[in-house]
Amino acid sequence: MTEIRKDRPRRLDSIDVFRAITMFFMIFVNDLWTLKKIPEWLDHVKPDVDGLGFADTIFPAFLFIVGLSLPLALKNRAQKGDSLGSLFGHVFYRGFSLVLIGFFQVNMEEFNKSTAIPRPYFMILLTLSFFLIWMDYPRDWPPLKKRVRQGIGGLILIILGFLFRGGDSHHLIGLRPYWWGILGLIGWSYLICASIYLLSKGRIWVLILTFIFFLIFSVLDHLDLLDFLDPIHKYLWITGGGAEPALVMSGVILSQVYSYFLKKEKPAYMIGVLLASVIGITLAGFAIRPVGGISKIYDTPSWVCLSLAFSLLTYAFIVYWVDMKGHKSNFKWILPAGTSTLTCYLLPYIYYSLYDIAYHNPWKFNIRLPHLMREGVPGLIKSMLFSLLIITIAGYLEKRKLRLKI
Repeated sequence: MTEIRKDRPRRLDSIDVFRAITMFFMIFVNDLWTLKKIPEWLDHVKPDVDGLGFADTIFPAFLFIVGLSLPLALKNRAQKGDSLGSLFGHVFYRGFSLVLIGFFQVNMEEFNKSTAIPRPYFMILLTLSFFLIWMDYPRDWPPLKKRVRQGIGGLILIILGFLFRGGDSHHLIGLRPYWWGILGLIGWSYLICASIYLLSKGRIWVLILTFIFFLIFSVLDHLDLLDFLDPIHKYLWITGGGAEPALVMSGVILSQVYSYFLKKEKPAYMIGVLLASVIGITLAGFAIRPVGGISKIYDTPSWVCLSLAFSLLTYAFIVYWVDMKGHKSNFKWILPAGTSTLTCYLLPYIYYSLYDIAYHNPWKFNIRLPHLMREGVPGLIKSMLFSLLIITIAGYLEKRKLRLKI
C-alpha cells in the first residue's frame, strides 16, 4: 500500500467546479422532457441515429469526474490509516449503494398503477428512504440515533420493494434488474475501476492498459466478435460493454498524471496533457466511428471517445481558470452541486412527484405554466432556472447538515 499512501492528497477545486457544472447541466437536460420546440442538438440523439447531442455528453462527463475523484478519495482514506481491506470494503459499499438506488429507480419506469401506493407517493417515499439510509449524519450524533433513522429508511425500502408491481395489467411482475439506471451504471463502473486501482496500487501503466482494454473490448463487442461469451453474458459482463468503465478509468489516469505534476510543482503541464489528449482521443473517435457509429444509447466506442474529448477540453479550461487563476468564486452559485451532488440528483424526483400530485388535484385546478414557458427559448430558461433552484435547495440543506453521502 505504500504507493497509495505515501503522498498526501490535495483537494482540487477544479474537480468540485467541474462536478458542479456537470450536475447543473444534468438537472437541466433531465428537465428537457417537459419542453417542446427546442433545438435538436440540445437533446439526446434518437436511437439508431449516428450522432451526438449535448445531452449525450453529460453522463460521460460525470463518469470522467468519478474517475478524477477516485484516487484522491482513496489516498485520503489510506492517509488516515485505512488498511487495504478497509479500502475494498469502502469501495464495495459505495458501489453497491449506487447500484441499489439505480436498481429501484429503473424499476419505477415499469411502475404499474395496480401497486398499492400511487406512483408519486411511492417515489417520494422511495427517495425519503434513500435520504434516511445514506444521510451524511453529524459525527457527534450517538450511534443509536443514526442507526434508528437508517433502520427506518431500510424498512421503508423493504416495504416498498414488497409492494411494487411492474409490467402490464396482464402480467404483473415485481422488482427486476433492467439497465441499472444512471446511478447503477456509475456504481458498477466505480466498483470495477476502484478495484483495479487498488489492486494495481495506482501504477499508471496498468491503468492505461486497462483503459485500452475496455476500449478494445467495446469495439469487439460492437463487431459481434464476443458472441462466444454469450453463455456468461447474462451473469457476468463489463458494464456497457466496457464503455462506462473506460470513461471512469480515463479520469483515474488523468488524476494520477495531475497529482504527479502537482508534486513536481508544474501544474501548467497538465493543460498541455489535456489538450494533447483531446486531439488524440478525437482522432480515435472518428477512426472507430464505423464500428456502431456515435450512439449513447448503444454505448458505442466512438461515443466514448468523442464525449471524453468534450470532457477533457472542458476540464482543461476549468484547470486553467480555477486551479491556476484561482477563480473558484466565479462558480459559487452552483458549488453545492459539486459537494452535495447526490442530493441534487435526487431532489428533482421529489419535485416531479409533488407536481404530479398537485396537477391531479381533486379540484381540477390547472397549475401548469403557460405554453409560452414550456417551449423554445423561454422553456430553456425555465429549465435552467429549475436546475438553479434545485442546487439552491441542496445548498440550503447542506448548510443545515442535510445531504446525502455515499
